[in-house]
Order: sequence, then C-alpha cells, then structure tokens
Amino acid sequence: MEKTISVNKKAYFEYFVEETYEAGLMLVGSEVKSIRQGNVNINDSFVFIRGTTARLINAHIAPYDKGSHFNPDAKRDRILLLNKNEINKLRGKADQKGYTIVPLRLYFKDALVKLEIGLCKGKELHDKRKTLKERDLKRDLQRQISEKQ
Repeated sequence: MEKTISVNKKAYFEYFVEETYEAGLMLVGSEVKSIRQGNVNINDSFVFIRGTTARLINAHIAPYDKGSHFNPDAKRDRILLLNKNEINKLRGKADQKGYTIVPLRLYFKDALVKLEIGLCKGKELHDKRKTLKERDLKRDLQRQISEKQ
C-alpha cells in the first residue's frame, strides 16, 4: 500500500519526465516521524551523483517538534538507496546535455519511505506555454460538462 506524502508539481511543469526510478532514503528516526506528520518539501531539491552514491540535495524535512536537541539539520544531504546498475545508468544519462535528475514524489511503501526520481529533460518556454494552454482547455471542458449536468 502506498501513501503519497509530497508531490513535486513544479517538476512536471519545468521538465519532460523520460524515466522514473524508485529509491529508498537513508533517514534518522526523528526525520521519519516528521515525514509522517507531513513536514517535508521536495520542490526545490535535486539529485546529485558523486562516485558510487546518489544524494538528495536541498530537500527540507522539518525537525521533529517532540525530538531532542540532536535533531539533524533540516536541509542536510540524504543518501539515496539505489542499485549500482541504476546509479551508473543515471550518471551516464545525466552527463548528457539537458538532462537532470529530479525528485518527483515522496511516499510510504508499507513502512518504508520511498522517493520517486525522474530522469528529466528541461522544457523550453514554448513547451511551458503549450502545457498551460492544454491545462486551461481541460479545465474549461470540465466546467462545461459539470454545467450541463
């Protein structure tokens, strides 16, 4: 059973998502409790691969309010748990021009915190305008359908 905690809507607007991967996160216990309360933001974060490890950079997990003074830093780098083959594949693709690795959604899978990351290519300005236009058309169609009923 999956329970979505946070979705990076900005990523779908800014990038074309070509491939998705599921990664585990190396967290401290108080961070998991804070995530369960929904105190997390992945909108401005990204994934960086250095050597044989993938890291989630700039994700904000608020300190657990009932935790001790040993709570970890809210914006610290967190290690992603991926296979060696997946890391090598992502590194090879991310080194190509225009590709980046972006977190798409954070969710619980049973009792584990998982992060869905996407291999993305940046959109141009005209692509973003097209996305906005399509979204407006869908909204207008839904309004017309609901008015007729």
